[in-house]
Amino acid sequence: MNLAEHVLRAGLDVPDGQALVVMGHDDAQVWSHAELRRAVLGTATGLLRAGLRPGDRLLMRLANRPAFPIAYLGAIAAGVVPVPTSAQLTAPEITRIAARIAPAVIVAGAGVPLPDHPAPVLTEADLDGFATMPPAEFAQGAADRLAYIVFTSGSSGQPRAVMHAHRAILARQAMMQGWYGLRPDDRLLHAGAFNWTFTLGTGLLDPWTLGATALIPAPGTPIEQIPALAARHGATILAGAPGIFRRLLRADWPPIATLRHALAAGERLDPALRAAWTARTGTDIHEAMGASEISTFLSGSPDRPAPPGTAGYPQPGRHVAVLDTDGPGQPGPLAVRADDPGLFLGYLDDPAATQACFRDGWFLTGDLAQAAPDGAVTLLGRADDIMNAGGFRVAPPEIEDHLSTHPDAGDVAVAELPIAPGVSIVAAFWTGPATPEQMQALAQDGLARYKQPRAWIPLDALPRTPTGKINRRALRAAHRKDLE
Repeated sequence: MNLAEHVLRAGLDVPDGQALVVMGHDDAQVWSHAELRRAVLGTATGLLRAGLRPGDRLLMRLANRPAFPIAYLGAIAAGVVPVPTSAQLTAPEITRIAARIAPAVIVAGAGVPLPDHPAPVLTEADLDGFATMPPAEFAQGAADRLAYIVFTSGSSGQPRAVMHAHRAILARQAMMQGWYGLRPDDRLLHAGAFNWTFTLGTGLLDPWTLGATALIPAPGTPIEQIPALAARHGATILAGAPGIFRRLLRADWPPIATLRHALAAGERLDPALRAAWTARTGTDIHEAMGASEISTFLSGSPDRPAPPGTAGYPQPGRHVAVLDTDGPGQPGPLAVRADDPGLFLGYLDDPAATQACFRDGWFLTGDLAQAAPDGAVTLLGRADDIMNAGGFRVAPPEIEDHLSTHPDAGDVAVAELPIAPGVSIVAAFWTGPATPEQMQALAQDGLARYKQPRAWIPLDALPRTPTGKINRRALRAAHRKDLE
């Protein structure tokens, strides 16, 4: 099989249908499914003519432009292994990554920092020329051979190079009804950038796999304009990180008549935010939880919404368990069975780290969770984020969910900060205009004494990983000095 061929196959039945619409304020760029296929296979030809061979690695340093998904699929079509990376990485950071993956070629957009590495560089102009070349044949091979490499967020240490097989695209079928409720006639608007892996999978590859339409805001589009663009282009599903929906709720915009529901991932969805969105729009937000090693595997869906405060249910065909519990409904490590087709091949050149993720036929996600009798899973945070508050173990969401109910809280996070050898406290961070006194009063009103933060630190923004998750490691490192 070939991952790119699988993604583009449904488009053969609707060659003139809209595959990609890049929505500008006054105009739109549109690619049909036939045009998308020609661009991808022409790019595959161009990459091969540039000297790349199947199995070579292509380091992607592209900004938020349509060239990103076309180069990504073009590489996979040719049997080349793309390595997408965040355009926000600095030259020293990307130099370290390049040294690890040893790319044969680097493809670069204007203004994106490049590594100090001897690999030849192709420009975005080169890619534009490739798109019109004669189409290449899809490189075929075993479903479990290497297809692409992505990097973890690095929230708990150095980012790791995660190797995925061509079969990973087959596992994404579990999301179609287990999360999206996606149909071939859908027009899915993803509010993220082209060069974000959440956008790449949920916003582009999955709609194309069904022959549906992907709607992406043009680079530089203010978030507050997204509802108007959604209404203009008939969006039926809206996807983004929870922070997108929080900003939208602060803006004034008319209803989106065509919208059926929304999708959220990338960071935890506050129950209060979900409730506020439903009250405002009459539609639900369905959240999914995943990891770089397996994409998403827990979610709510239109057919089975997640009970409030939970991450939802295992997607159809996923085998998920909470291990090492003292009984039903008790907390424990969250795991996915090791034969899941979406599970990664391993960490590049790091068999020890790969092996450490598995135990007795299960992949350990690193999260703590508990399961309800009906199978709904509640996430309790990363195992290394669990806090010790006065001798009690407390998961950050237990506190964050309550603090987020303040209308002026903005984004909220809590973390354990050391104040003396062997002594630490819970600190709260928030970005909204609420005062420390207001936040403290809310905590006193609804949280057990040991769960109430002892330090209140307002911030302009929470530190986040390249994938948008709250970076508690950075919070701990940056603010422990505030308590000294």
